[in-house]
Amino acid sequence: MNFLKSIALTALVAAAPMVAATDAAAEGERYVLVSHAPDSDTWWNTIKNGIALAGQQVGAEVEYRNPPTGDIADMARIIEQAAASNPDGIITTLADFDVLAGPIRNAVDQGIDVIIMNTGTPEQAREVGALMYVGQPEYDAGYAAGLRAKGEGVTKFLCVNHAIQQPTVGERCRGYADGLGVELGDAMMDSGTDPAEIKNKVLAYLSANPDVDGILTLGPVSADPTIAALKENGMAGDIHFGTFDLGEEIVKAIKEDIIKWGIDQQPFLQAYMPVVILANWDRYGVLPGNNINSGPGFVTKAGLEKVEKYAGEFR
Repeated sequence: MNFLKSIALTALVAAAPMVAATDAAAEGERYVLVSHAPDSDTWWNTIKNGIALAGQQVGAEVEYRNPPTGDIADMARIIEQAAASNPDGIITTLADFDVLAGPIRNAVDQGIDVIIMNTGTPEQAREVGALMYVGQPEYDAGYAAGLRAKGEGVTKFLCVNHAIQQPTVGERCRGYADGLGVELGDAMMDSGTDPAEIKNKVLAYLSANPDVDGILTLGPVSADPTIAALKENGMAGDIHFGTFDLGEEIVKAIKEDIIKWGIDQQPFLQAYMPVVILANWDRYGVLPGNNINSGPGFVTKAGLEKVEKYAGEFR
């Protein structure tokens, strides 16, 4: 349902009372979430849980679509296909502005409400005509991580970037370097997404740079093989290790004192909130006045019980 339909509905609700209002609360809108994530990235299971629960609670039909291999050109085609199916709203990541801005703008021009989530920036969301951005400001989160790592003694670091094709994700490494007060230089590694390759690259880098005393990974894809690498070379628990995002292996490593902290961007909210926002926008014409920051939040060993309970599901 678009906003004009909603205005008409609101008028009817005002004229007739509670029964009409009850009807308006379950209109069965259809929202499509398009991500850049490959099928192999289990971190996105929490996103899927978030959109599913929101759809169930507001009475809207929801769909999750993604390029199986994470190919951004394929993602652009999926956005075009989603727009062609004329949904009431599209929720999408903006993993590569140059490739995805066109299809997203076309959807907006078609009259489809769009919310950018997870990847991209509030400025980019405004540029493509989206209603808002729901996510974690990546540079700010990286900067906060760098400041914290500096206070914990890190002087030289390695940032393991498994998503080098997404410039906004790299902002985490740049922010971390600035927080530490050092040059990024060659500290940001293009690790790829293959676990065995990541592990070998981390082992080789640490061997060639023995003065590195801090590691930052950008999610489970790079964190899990890095944990394995540190266990193999005997540095687990000795080198400062921080990461973005959570997952079962990350939570386990925090508990074992291998990882100091994980930065939780709360992916559940990134999928859940847009569905709720779109439904209320469609039904009642109400919209939050600004973008929504879902993170960052530091997760440490203290208070890990609830995080561990819901890791991979709602955290």
